[in-house]
Amino acid sequence: MIESQTPIAGASAAAFAQHPGYQRMFRPDRLSLGIFLPMRFYSGDMRVLEGQSALVEYIDQQGFAAVWVRDVPLFDPMFGDAGQVFDPFTYLAFLAARTRHVALATGSVVFPLRHPIELAKSAASIDQLSGGRLVMGIASGDRPVEFPAYGLDHASRGERFAETVGAFRQWLQPVGSGASHPLAEQGIQLLPPPVNTRIPLMVTGGARQPLEWVAQHADGWLTYPDSTHDRAGPLRLADKVRAWRRLIPDGGFRPHMTNEWLDLVDDPDHPRVPLQGGYLLRTGRKGLIELLEAWQRAGVNHAALGIQFSQRPAAEVLQELAEEVLPLFPSHPAPLAPHQRW
Repeated sequence: MIESQTPIAGASAAAFAQHPGYQRMFRPDRLSLGIFLPMRFYSGDMRVLEGQSALVEYIDQQGFAAVWVRDVPLFDPMFGDAGQVFDPFTYLAFLAARTRHVALATGSVVFPLRHPIELAKSAASIDQLSGGRLVMGIASGDRPVEFPAYGLDHASRGERFAETVGAFRQWLQPVGSGASHPLAEQGIQLLPPPVNTRIPLMVTGGARQPLEWVAQHADGWLTYPDSTHDRAGPLRLADKVRAWRRLIPDGGFRPHMTNEWLDLVDDPDHPRVPLQGGYLLRTGRKGLIELLEAWQRAGVNHAALGIQFSQRPAAEVLQELAEEVLPLFPSHPAPLAPHQRW
C-alpha cells in the first residue's frame, strides 16, 4: 500500500489565478469547449491516427479551450475501446511542443495503477514543458483486467485512489512549505516543480469516494452527462452539480466538466438522436448548441466533445465547430503560457 499522507484539500479558482490551462477552460456560469482525442477510432491500424497532430494544431489556432487524452494502459478486446492509444504523458509532451495556448487535459489518468512519485514526476514535467497548461482528470479505473496485470487488487482501487491523490500533492509541495512526504525532512524533493505550485486535479465520476470526499479534495469534477437527447438529462445533471457544490467546504468556485461522443451530421437541423444505448449522440449543430446551452444553465463549465465516431471527416467537423459553435462558447482570457526553449 501507499504510505498514508496528510490530505491536501482541493482548491478553488483563486489558487489557479495564474494557471494558463485552468484559466483558459473555466469561469463561473460559463461553458468552454474541448476536443477528446483520438479523432478517429482505432480498430487495429495505427494509420487511422496519421495527421491528428496537425488537427490539434488547428484546434489550438482556432481557440478551443482544451484537448483531452485518455489513459488506457491495456487494450481489452472484450471492452472494445482502445482509448487514444498513446501513453497520455508521452503524447501530451509531443502535443505541448506543437501547440501554444490550448490546455492539455487528461480524461482520465488511472491513479491507483501508478506510484505517486511517477505520476508527480510525469505531470510536473508536462506542466513545465507546456508552460503550465496541464489539467489532470483523474480516475479510479473501470477496466478490471488492468489491475491484476499490475499486480494490484481491483477491489482496493478506491482506497488506493484516495491515498495516491494525497501522496501526489505532497510530492509536488516545495520543500519548506510544510510538505510531509516521507523524505521531506531530509531536504529530498521532486524536480521539476509545477509551473504554478499546484496542478489541478479533476476527479472523474465517483472514483469510489463519497460525494463529500469529492467536494473536499477535488479541484473540479468531471462526470457523465446523463441523457443528452432530451431536456430531462441536463436537469438531472444540474441537480447533481448543485448537490456537489453545496458540499464544497469554502463555498468557492470549482468547475464541473462533462463530455459527449458526437456524430455531428452536416444537416444543421438534424434532431438529437441517441445511438448505441445513449453512448453516442447523432445531431446537427443546432441540436448541439441547444445541448451546450442547457449544460451551461445546469452549471457545467466545460464540455469535452469526442468526434471519433463521426461519419464526416474530422477536419470538416472541427471546422464547423470552430466557425459555428465555438464563438458561442469561447475560451476565456488566460495568462500566456511562458515559452521556454527547452
